[in-house]
Amino acid sequence: MKVNKIIIGITLTLALTPFFVVNTAMAADGSAGKAIYDKQCVSGHAADGKGNLDLAKALGEKELNIVGKETKQKSDEVLLKVIAEGAGKMPANKKLTKDEQKAVLQYSRSLAK
Repeated sequence: MKVNKIIIGITLTLALTPFFVVNTAMAADGSAGKAIYDKQCVSGHAADGKGNLDLAKALGEKELNIVGKETKQKSDEVLLKVIAEGAGKMPANKKLTKDEQKAVLQYSRSLAK
């Protein structure tokens, strides 16, 4: 009976470990994405992603909202290209690694939810 409990415990631990690893990795990506966003993106796109209206007017940009319907409909590939290469008056950010770009994209997509 005691051996069965040990086997069940080990089986459950092995079965559930991937879920904990994935959730920890996703949390790390989210916090990394937020840190980069806060440092490099918040001045233009605002903390909530709805855009800094004063900056948009000063730059002559139509809108800096990244949580609107138009942005939601864009593919990850298109948005990753914008993050890396810039768009309009948004400067390119080629210093970010591919993983950092993906983390920023994941975080910015989470703002729209």
